[in-house]
Amino acid sequence: MPRQARIDAPGALHHVIARGIDRCKIFRDDADRDDLLLRLGRLLPETETSCYAWALIPNHFHLLLKTGNVPVATIMRRLLTGYAAGFNRRHRRSGHLFQNRYKSILCQEDAYLSELVRYIHLNPLRARIVRDLETLDSYPYAGHCALMGKQKIDWQSTDSVLTLFGSKLSHARSNYHNFVAEGVEQGRRPELVGGGLIRSAGGWSGVQQLRKNGIYQKSDERILGDSTFVESVLAETEEKMASQYALKSKGIDLPRLQRLAAALTDISPEALTGPSKSRNIVKARILVCYWAARDLGLTMTDIARYLKISVPTVSIAVKKGETLVREEGLLLQDIINAN
Repeated sequence: MPRQARIDAPGALHHVIARGIDRCKIFRDDADRDDLLLRLGRLLPETETSCYAWALIPNHFHLLLKTGNVPVATIMRRLLTGYAAGFNRRHRRSGHLFQNRYKSILCQEDAYLSELVRYIHLNPLRARIVRDLETLDSYPYAGHCALMGKQKIDWQSTDSVLTLFGSKLSHARSNYHNFVAEGVEQGRRPELVGGGLIRSAGGWSGVQQLRKNGIYQKSDERILGDSTFVESVLAETEEKMASQYALKSKGIDLPRLQRLAAALTDISPEALTGPSKSRNIVKARILVCYWAARDLGLTMTDIARYLKISVPTVSIAVKKGETLVREEGLLLQDIINAN
């Protein structure tokens, strides 16, 4: 059965799991772990990606990310490629380090955020890397230590998590710690990491009870949420894919976007890939970046390569494009129809 495409959207919450190929260790020592954290510390702020939880286990790691304008696929490609190259140099090895396809589950934030934070942060305890919760409080290779105030990690969104547990910092930390402690006896939680319908119903017993009551839920392996959430995500994804296909079938590609933006801003199409930073050229680049990313679904890497600019510059342009397109009514479909 062919693999389904990953689902993503700006502001989406993702539980990401990356494993070593053939279950091999991807962290052999603290130098490896520190290298991944250093890369996260550069990559997440640059891409305006929030990280609510994380844990490093010898043969895999977990991240709970909320994306900005940069797709989770782009973030993970940059992270895994860079880390693997560094790992191979340090350990004088060659070949693939990670499984070809990391796991990414789009999650219903309101219903699952606190549960996922707890589940991810208890991984070192379940894996017997630390002996008890007290040791986990200070363990430097999981985000729990930052939430407990034992480590300062600038790229981890600790405030966003702690506000779920109280308005006063000391009370929030105490409530969070009690919440994590209650999860120790729960053991592994397969409903949080696999089996779309099983996840949505809270296990097979939940599925069976729903079916006894004549309730049949919509499910998808790539989504963690209730039936309504799953249906809304899939409907939006299908609509987006249909729109992208329709545009591409009309021959709308990067060169066409380049010409459209140039005509709107009264510049030559060639100027978009030149060094000039004049007002009209910058505006045209913003339009091309936004249309290409949002309407055609192109990767920021492909857009950056075509326009001869950096990926961070594309990310910034896409964000600015949201305001520009809305305020000036520059929707791509309207521009195409007018031409």
